[in-house]
Amino acid sequence: MYRFLLTRQWVTLTLVALALIPAFVWLGFWQLHRHEQRVARNDLISQSLAAPVVPMTELTSVGTGPDPEDRFRPVTATGVYDAGHEVLTRSRTGPNDEVGYLVLTPLLQDDGTAVLVNRGWVPAGGDVTVAPEVPDPPAGEITVTGRLMVDETTANTGIKDRPGLPERMVMLVNSEQRAEALGTPMLAGFIDLTDSSPADGAEGAPLPRDAPDHTGIGAHFAYAIQWWIFAAGVPAGWIILLRREVKDREAEAGKQHRTPAPSPAPHREPAAATGG
Repeated sequence: MYRFLLTRQWVTLTLVALALIPAFVWLGFWQLHRHEQRVARNDLISQSLAAPVVPMTELTSVGTGPDPEDRFRPVTATGVYDAGHEVLTRSRTGPNDEVGYLVLTPLLQDDGTAVLVNRGWVPAGGDVTVAPEVPDPPAGEITVTGRLMVDETTANTGIKDRPGLPERMVMLVNSEQRAEALGTPMLAGFIDLTDSSPADGAEGAPLPRDAPDHTGIGAHFAYAIQWWIFAAGVPAGWIILLRREVKDREAEAGKQHRTPAPSPAPHREPAAATGG
């Protein structure tokens, strides 16, 4: 009755089922890992945002830092903006998912080092090959406060650092690149500006980025459960198909057993020939 399991159709079906079970289990653990990463990230952001404000120099230095665990910590720096070396980071979304730029301005400190400050977001102009007009940063000495961020790279953002961009445009927020262009030592990492003293009251000034979301955990845990249900459903489905196949074969065999063999035709003697 079970010889059909050796047919090519059932061997293929069984092999596919055996491959799907570990694949679905792995996908479940992958989603669970993403859930745990999201929870850990939310905890890090919550703790960092609640930490006291400290000078940026306490958490990073030229060429070293900041520690990833110090991301989003409130920090301050004091200096003078260098508007002549201001650049725009392309393809960044703002309110209502509108595409625009991040405004990156070096802040020159008294000790001869610089700090890269992301002053905020501005909308893109009509021509993406030309940098839009951005109001100058406040002149004179200024104290900035914001969230400490690690430098962006292609590895940690997935953004390709394309060459040949229009003048004053870059792809990544990266202090090492800006230090090379500026010719001045720069603290590693950058500040996502939240406040400054004196405040930047210019019309059309960049909009500071909102604090990252640290409340939602997404649907990764639900997806993990879903993949594991799929994994459990594969053998269950295989058994259902097997039982259906056995039932159909038993029904076919019973039908053949109940059908009587056709009766042989009656034998007739040939008719005698008659004389003429």
